[in-house]
Amino acid sequence: MEPRGILFVMTGASGVGKDTIRHAAVPALGDVYYSISATTRPRRASEQHGREYYFHDRATFEGMIRADALLEHAEYVGDFYGTPTAAVDAALAMGRDVLLETELVGARQVKAKRPHAVMLFIAPPSLAELERRLRGRGTDDEVKIQKRLVRARDEIRAVREFEYVVVNDVLDDAVRTFQAVIRAERARSARLDDRQVAAILRED
Repeated sequence: MEPRGILFVMTGASGVGKDTIRHAAVPALGDVYYSISATTRPRRASEQHGREYYFHDRATFEGMIRADALLEHAEYVGDFYGTPTAAVDAALAMGRDVLLETELVGARQVKAKRPHAVMLFIAPPSLAELERRLRGRGTDDEVKIQKRLVRARDEIRAVREFEYVVVNDVLDDAVRTFQAVIRAERARSARLDDRQVAAILRED
């Protein structure tokens, strides 16, 4: 039986730089499956269905909830987000590590269902810097920006629910810290199965 992969759950406030860190960090980490989320939010001009997200209307998304087809789901600033279960489980069963990006509510749901999931929180250096980044994106109106900042305060207060915290102040430092977390978890002795221990003990 192949060793199962590790489920990594990444959470952080909107605008904190989760995607930027992921794109910079993952190529050097080998075979990591990035779980693509489903959402009801409008697709941005630069996005493609099945690349950044699976874009669905609300009726379709609610059908996925009723069918228990989502590992987690939550409503955020008026839109639904969720993680399809089947693709995550298939990758883990193949021994691939899985990186899942979700909001705080979703992260809690995953931890309840999958207690061995490794939880990472991406934090801004300050709320003032987070606000600057949100405004700099130019994708949200003032109402949405204020909602995101209110939500960010709640998310940051929950930081102790996570095993690891990566502060995204200087991007290169944040990327190195993120990579160190993944590598450290892969090296934990508790993840070795009997076959791997036997291979280490071979003398021929």
